Amino acid sequence: PEDLHMTKSNLKKLCGEEVANVISAMTMGLSSGGIVSSQEAQGLFRFATPPLREDDKDGHYVFAVGDNLTSRYRINAKMGEGTFGQVLECWDRERKEMVAIKIIRGIKKYRDAAMIEIGMLEQLCKYEKSRSSCVQIRNWFDYRNHICIVCEKLGPSLYEFLRKNSYRSFPVAIVREVAKQLLECLAFMHDLRLIHTDLKPENILLVSPEYIKVSSRSPKEGSYYKRVPKSSSIKVIDFGSTTYDQQDQTYVVSTRHYRAPEVILGLGWSYPCDIWSVGCILVELCTGEALFQTHENLEHLAMMERVLGPLPYHMLKKSTW
Repeated sequence: PEDLHMTKSNLKKLCGEEVANVISAMTMGLSSGGIVSSQEAQGLFRFATPPLREDDKDGHYVFAVGDNLTSRYRINAKMGEGTFGQVLECWDRERKEMVAIKIIRGIKKYRDAAMIEIGMLEQLCKYEKSRSSCVQIRNWFDYRNHICIVCEKLGPSLYEFLRKNSYRSFPVAIVREVAKQLLECLAFMHDLRLIHTDLKPENILLVSPEYIKVSSRSPKEGSYYKRVPKSSSIKVIDFGSTTYDQQDQTYVVSTRHYRAPEVILGLGWSYPCDIWSVGCILVELCTGEALFQTHENLEHLAMMERVLGPLPYHMLKKSTW
């Protein structure tokens, strides 16, 4: 068949403006006069960007599986969605590996928060130890008004693993290893004067998705086995709320079930709020249930006292309540 000759303006219509400039530059020497033959174009279209689509009503990026995010990444699947945006599994053509890309909602406050998180991730990466339990940032870019944060692809969160396991507990040996890694991660962060402030099972990911099935009858669920991770290696994610330690930190932090008493009482908080969260997480992994299942401050404090005894008088005296 005759070659279909395409100019840069044609490429913009078919490939999207983001890549048209790159393709044009790449193909200047392919055919005379900067013209691209149909055979040459077919090889280039797999890197084409998708047509422009409007974000959804909440500012989330609208995509289709198989779309490209720039010429480097191809969308393979959706991994999850949260307040911040979406996480997509993508193929990295340059590194020849699957990665997780966090695509932030195209709204200013979320974009601003994403830039703070990127700064924290780069700070952690700068000082990381060889076996840090903090997720590794690979890259970041701004695409169609969406901040995109590229990280290593990991397994399910501890919460997701619990949920798919009908909320049955992890083996104590696994919990012990998770505890060790979490505390080492916090020691690393706290040495840098960083406080995570939002530790919870959803923000702790298993490195590997692999598991084995072991006998464990659950009359309630009618099943005769439960899943046990093959590896206890974990990574901490979501540094969007991470902050430097400073005075007068009295605003509310942490997800309710993992919130320390000093935060609830308005006393100000520091590194210990992370340690409290870890304690709550470890109990949940051992029992399969959140330790403090409540959504109200007074009830939350009463539940703490039931488990731990009366709150110290000096804390109550200084409370802003």
